[in-house]
Formats: sequence, structure tokens, C-alpha cells
Amino acid sequence: MIALRPDNPLIVQSDRTLLLEVAHPAFEQVRDELARFAELVKSPEHIHTYRITPLSLWNASASGVACQDMLDTLERWSKYPVPQNLLQEIEDHGTRYGKLRLVAKGDRLALEMDDRGLFWELENQKSLQGLLAEPYPDEKGIFLNSGMRGEVKLQLIRLGHPVQDMAGYKPGDPLPFELAPALKQSGKPFGLRHYQKAAVDVFHAGGGPDGGAGVLVLPCGAGKTVIGIGCMERLKTHTLVLTTNGTAVKQWKQELLDKTTLTDDQVGLYTGDTKEIKPVTIATYQILTYRKSKTGPFEHFKLFEAANWGLVIYDEVHMLPAPVFRAVAELQAKRRLGLTATLVREDGKEEDVFSLIGPKRVDVPWKMLEKDGFIATAHCLEIRVPLPTVERMEYAVADQRQRFRIASENSLKLAVVDELLAGHPGDNVLIIGQYLEQLRILGERLNAPVLTGQTPEREREVLYRQFREGQLRVLIVSKVANFAIDLPDASVAIQVSGTFGSRQEEAQRLGRILRPKDDRNVSYFYSLISRDTTEQEFARNRQLFLTEQGYRYLIESRHFNEAGQLSEPLVWRQLLAETAG
Repeated sequence: MIALRPDNPLIVQSDRTLLLEVAHPAFEQVRDELARFAELVKSPEHIHTYRITPLSLWNASASGVACQDMLDTLERWSKYPVPQNLLQEIEDHGTRYGKLRLVAKGDRLALEMDDRGLFWELENQKSLQGLLAEPYPDEKGIFLNSGMRGEVKLQLIRLGHPVQDMAGYKPGDPLPFELAPALKQSGKPFGLRHYQKAAVDVFHAGGGPDGGAGVLVLPCGAGKTVIGIGCMERLKTHTLVLTTNGTAVKQWKQELLDKTTLTDDQVGLYTGDTKEIKPVTIATYQILTYRKSKTGPFEHFKLFEAANWGLVIYDEVHMLPAPVFRAVAELQAKRRLGLTATLVREDGKEEDVFSLIGPKRVDVPWKMLEKDGFIATAHCLEIRVPLPTVERMEYAVADQRQRFRIASENSLKLAVVDELLAGHPGDNVLIIGQYLEQLRILGERLNAPVLTGQTPEREREVLYRQFREGQLRVLIVSKVANFAIDLPDASVAIQVSGTFGSRQEEAQRLGRILRPKDDRNVSYFYSLISRDTTEQEFARNRQLFLTEQGYRYLIESRHFNEAGQLSEPLVWRQLLAETAG
């Protein structure tokens, strides 16, 4: 007879998924307990789904969550008996982190373990040949060959053996500075929010070997840059900051000068135009991965060794290029901080981020910060638009890739953009797209500037400033604005085309409008999709991350009469009416 506890909110299933009832009085308590060792898969209105994976268990162990605590949580809150296979899997994977410890032995590094069987297994792994040196006499440890700290950790996690890195870090050159008590530009009081302070504390971990390396996952608009600055201030050491583009480089510098006691001569930029090495140096991933030929050396990797860095910050760490992974593997003696809104990588290399940057230390749910008012409440609407007859004929005979482009550049989307802009007369609007010709046509139609990858850096800065100051109401941007761009006054985004099924991109584009607003803390995200096309299928996958975070997409199909005019609008007008004020 199976014992039932119908009043409990959790269903634990043998496929490692957990279903949690949102309406249950203990929902928030159970959610917080599960978040320590399970990954949130999706969080729509009524049932949230979590999944237990080896990586989630390793992250939990790295954060100090014991296997027994995980088992107790499941047993305490489950409606039904917890499946035996899941209990066993938690025991197996949840205890792996810590079995292999990387330690310093004088001026050498070694892997230590208590299990001789594990020693024999590692000694005979082909992927570890050339990385390991002589063993301990008692067969409970193996020395590493010089310079192999990162590569050993990477190969071991691929074998299912995460390494607890206890070898410590070089302190780097000192850099005394403090957080500013007030913002220098506006004079407003400045201080870290409670969750930002908590993130800094978790990363630092009292300065011990358990801290100093890891990834912090927070929504766009939650102040990841501020958290990075908080970590820098806690460590007070020379810091290298890597980010996605030249605009983000300059914004990092502006933030540092505005929110700390650092001076202009202490913060340098390392880009295509400027090569400054200063106590705080900010560079792009692109400059690091530049080389004159496909087989040539990465000429700027020397930046990693150009100074005695005590901290390296990887902004938008989920975008970390493959060549930089290799450099990160050689930087294991330096503290490393990864910042991102989502650890989803389309190449599936989340485990590589774990081993080379560090475990996930913080993961703050988007909707939780929205509830507390730290990010704007966002309303998402997918508007489906028919393909006109001529374009439908072209679509029918095109190949798969060309079909996606024809659907993305649907000419009837232009009328929908006009309609949406008319419905938001007082809002700052970002129009975001993938295809430059489509954006050019929109720019001419709306008499609005178009910002692309070809736009000179100085012109970009002028456009961003005019948009922030309200001189521009509409700004049209390509995917160059997906990442690390501060546009705090944008309250509406209209996505006219996207990159196939990229979940990262959808999350980042929504993030452009999530920064909190001074007045009405509400934003709108419209995605224009060609109905009954491959674009509609890809859109479903793009939206997946946002629906998993608890965002709900309303869907409206727009219809046109024979004269090409829009029929009476329905859902989105009602949405605006309901959320106005």
C-alpha cells in the first residue's frame, strides 16, 4: 500500500523531475529548499517544474548542501514515496563533489582522494595522459604536471568527476578603493541591495579557498555590474573585466567611476582603438579572439599575463568564446567571477563553465525580483501576421534557411509596427531585428536611426545617450544590442525578427526593458511572427526560457483585408488598458 500525503505540495518522479504546486501555502518555503539542489525548468502559473541533474547536485554540494538535506527535503514535502532510483542517484552524484580535491603541495599541485579505487581509475584514463605526474606512495594522490590545473579539471568533469579546487589563488597587486556613498552623476545615495550584498558574500566566502571562483546568475536589470563592482571592492585587487562589445566596455568604466572612489587614471580600456593596461582594465572578448589568420596565434592573449591580476570578471559568461575557454584553463590561479542572466549555452557546455569559471553560486529567479519591484513587470505578446500572397509563393519554393528569412522579413509586419507605436505615444521604444535590410526599411519608414554592427562606436554612444535622455523616442537596433547595453529608459521592445531558436537571445532582448522605471514600473515585449511558417516554430523555442521563468506569452493573430489594412485590434489594446497606470 503506497502511503499518500495529499496535503503536501510536491510530486517527485523517477525521471528526476519535481512538480511543485504554486497555490500551496508552503510553496515559497519548498521553492527555496528545492532551488538549492534542483534546476528550475519552467514556472508557469500553477505548477513549477524542477529537474535534478548531476550538475545541479554538484552545484549544491559546492554550496555546502549535504545529500541528507536534499533527501530530507524530498521526503518531507512529497505527496508520494520518493522513487528509490532518485534517492540512489542523489547519493551517487551528490557525494562526488569533494571526493577529488585539488590542493597545493609546496610549489606543486596535486589531486587528493580517499578512495584508492578512484586513484586506479584516474591513472588509467587516456584523456588524463600527459596531464598527471607521479602518484603519492600511498596511492591517495597524484601530482599534476605544471600548468595543467584547468585542463585536468575540464577533463575530469567530462568523466563525471567534478573537482573541488582548494589550491587557493594568487592575491594580485593591491588596489585600495571604496564604494561611493552617493552616485557622482546624480547625487542619489548609493548602496548594494540586499540580494547584491548576499551575492558578493557568497562569492567571497570570507576570502577562503571555497570562494573566489564561481558564476552569479541574475536577471537583466538586477544590477550584475554592481555586483561585480561589489566583488572588486571586497577583494581590492587589480582586476581584468571581459565583456561583449565596445559599448559595454565604456559602460563598465562609467559605472566604476560613478559608483566607486576609483579615478580615471586607474581604469583602462583595451579595445581595437585603445590599448591601455591599468589597475582595472576592461576588454572585449572580440579583441582577445582576434588573429590575423585562422591558423595564427591569438595576439592579445598576452593581456591575461600583462599584469598581476587578482580577479578576472567574465561579463555575460554564457557568451564565453571557445578560444577564451582555453585561456581560462591557464588562469586557474586567479580569482574568476562569471556574470550572466542565463547559464543556457546553445552548445551545451554548462559543465565547462562549472569547471573553469566555478560553480553556480547564486541563481535569483526573475519573477522574485519582479515581485519585489527590483525589475519591471513585463507583459509579453506574440503577434502573428499572415504572409502576403506574393511572399507566400516565394516561401513555398524556397529552401529551409531562405524560408526563415522570407518569414522574418514579412512586409506586413511594418503595418503592425506602426500600430504598436501609435499605441505607445509616450514610451521609449526599441525595435530589434536580425536582418539589416528589414531594419533599413523600418528606419526610412519611421524616420528613426538604425544602429548595427557597422555603426561607428562614437555614433553608437551618441544614439544611446539621446535615447536615454529622451531626445530619441524610437531606436532601431540589430543584434549588436542584445548584450550588456544599458538602456534604462526603454519600456517597449518590438522584435521584428530573431536568430532561429535562440533562447539566450529572447531572454537578453526582454532584458533590455526590465530595468526598473521611476514611475510606472511596467514594460511590454512584442514579438512579430509570420503565421504558419518556420518562424512560428522557432519562436516557440525562443520563448521557452522566458516561459520557464514564469513569463506568459499572450498570442494574437492579426488579420488584413483585401486592401492590406489591419482589422480591429483586440488583445494588445485590452492589455494596454488593463496595465495602464
